[in-house]
Amino acid sequence: MFVVVLATKLTQGAWLTIVAIALLTLWMRAIGHHYSAVDRELEVDPDSPVRALPSRVHALIVVTSVRKPVVRALTYARASRPSTLEAVVVDTDRARTEEVLRQWQRLEFPVPMTVLASPYRDSIGPVISHVRGIRKKSPRDLVIVYLPEYVVGRGWERFLHNQAIRPLKARLHFERGVMIASVPWHLESVRELRLTENQE
Repeated sequence: MFVVVLATKLTQGAWLTIVAIALLTLWMRAIGHHYSAVDRELEVDPDSPVRALPSRVHALIVVTSVRKPVVRALTYARASRPSTLEAVVVDTDRARTEEVLRQWQRLEFPVPMTVLASPYRDSIGPVISHVRGIRKKSPRDLVIVYLPEYVVGRGWERFLHNQAIRPLKARLHFERGVMIASVPWHLESVRELRLTENQE
């Protein structure tokens, strides 16, 4: 009797449930194996040089325009007292690059500006190559890349700001020996949002 009922139900679509349960079980096991592997990978070895400091710390500030967020990033970078500090601008537009250099000199910032060539108007590749060049000279050194970012109060503003920074930040996450320091700059819309929230 049981065999007849089972065969009938299977032909009526119960086999889909069995397949789904089997696939779900395999998926959960794979997730469990993944977590176990990550735990083993991240376990601290008592003999590892946990307290070893980098030989030197190099700080870079990515500059797209000379504005208040860049000044704040520059201030924070200088306050951290790195071994070296430089600003970099990617030359995707010659006129814009020259304007950045003019403003940098006019404001007399005590930090050298390096112009990174970009023959294909790529704003990310030259920064990655520059960072890799620093790391190649001394693999034990640490590179901190300061990225000025706008903090916005309105959802639609997210589509207008930080468009160049997001993909660069995503690429930098894959570079060994590189840290990213996001330097937030709150736009006026953030203050307005706070006032609105406080009134409610």
